[in-house]
Amino acid sequence: MTGRQSITRFQRGATLVELVITIVIISVAIAGVVGAFALITGRSADPLNQTRAVALAQIYMDEILSRRYDEDTPVGGNPRQPGCDIDTEEADRSDYDDVDDYNAISNATPENAEGTALGADYGNFRVSVTVQCAGDEIGLAADEAKRVDLTITDPSGQDYGFSAYRANF
Repeated sequence: MTGRQSITRFQRGATLVELVITIVIISVAIAGVVGAFALITGRSADPLNQTRAVALAQIYMDEILSRRYDEDTPVGGNPRQPGCDIDTEEADRSDYDDVDDYNAISNATPENAEGTALGADYGNFRVSVTVQCAGDEIGLAADEAKRVDLTITDPSGQDYGFSAYRANF
């Protein structure tokens, strides 16, 4: 055995082709992982916006449904006033005293019952409310219930719709 043969027999290593293939495989794997992270990061605000939209809708629905059915309906609802009129005579939010008054809210910044903004968490949300006579939709006479449709628009432009009925009792 010559000196040269004994040296090459024990040498081990990677060829250039093996190194290039390894680099290509690692590059494809990294590109896939980065793509998955980009997708997750892009959607990470969605659950937060959905949670805030539901909380905001709950705030508004609780407030609206606690109001009188109609301007002429006495506190407690008895005696019941006939008819179903949609009028929005109140201009100031703190004066809203019946369900109809909320029909004036359109693409507004979220506020509490006194008309004060709800704060930075809801600053980029928008609220719209429509009220219409809809007793016939729930098995009553048409003038015995109003449907309140509430639309919350989050900062990304996604709309969330909520509906509730307020009966004339």
